[in-house]
Amino acid sequence: MALSSSTAAPRRSGRLGDLLPIGVDLPALAMVLAGALLMYVPTWLDLSRTLWVTDEQGQGPIILIASLYLLFTKRDRLAALPDVAASAGSITLLAFGLLLYAVGRSQNIWLFEVGSQPVVLGALLWMFKGLAGLRLCWFPLFFLIFMVPLPGQLVAALTAPLKSAVSYVAAGAMYQLGYPVARSGVVLMVGQYQLLVADACAGLTSMFTLEALGLLYLNFAGHAAAWRNVLLAVLVVPVAFIANVIRVIVLVLVTYHFGDAAGQGFVHGFAGIVLFVAALLLLIAIDGSISLLQRFLRRRPA
Repeated sequence: MALSSSTAAPRRSGRLGDLLPIGVDLPALAMVLAGALLMYVPTWLDLSRTLWVTDEQGQGPIILIASLYLLFTKRDRLAALPDVAASAGSITLLAFGLLLYAVGRSQNIWLFEVGSQPVVLGALLWMFKGLAGLRLCWFPLFFLIFMVPLPGQLVAALTAPLKSAVSYVAAGAMYQLGYPVARSGVVLMVGQYQLLVADACAGLTSMFTLEALGLLYLNFAGHAAAWRNVLLAVLVVPVAFIANVIRVIVLVLVTYHFGDAAGQGFVHGFAGIVLFVAALLLLIAIDGSISLLQRFLRRRPA
């Protein structure tokens, strides 16, 4: 009788097996995850008690969850890539990321501590999966940048002109609608009320957050044409500006019709949701218009 041997395909059983990529090295994965969690869970906990409870940085946990989810969806494709030997470039990048983390953590510099996340994760991907792993996961790593707190001086320098522009457009729009509104800098006067346009309503951080939302939409939309992705990414900036104007107008109108308590209460927080919904709907409308224009041009006779 002839003996034959065969190699069975790797099996995954149970719910945990369905979540893990085929052929994953469990000990190596456990060590990498344990090291990353040991470094960054304390950072996330500190952020949840400080910056993430503010209006300016409240998008942080959403950015983090979205980035981790996007990395999770690429687990099988990442595991299918061949393992590579660690290169000098990946080791240097990892050392730089760890240095950023150490300096940021010890000196309470959020820019370095939080900014080290995409650097460290990118270095680990490069070290184990090569440049192919970096190319596969470039967007989730890039998206983590949007949870990095911006330098205070930069925010202060750019927020003032942005607030002035948003206030100017919002006041002009409401005046055209017949409301008794006047403007002095970033203070809007409507009826007997005076409202100060805050940084969270129309500042650089708000624009930064909406840019992240737009890029996340583009990633899920998955357009193959590079020109379309670039065009939509550029248009996110005016879309974010218009969404900020809509938010300010909503708050002013609520205050004018229902009083200061209504404008500063639940509706003030709800206006933040209006901001994101307005930006998303505007972006979807622009994307849909581009699709309609493309169909129209294809149907036209040569």
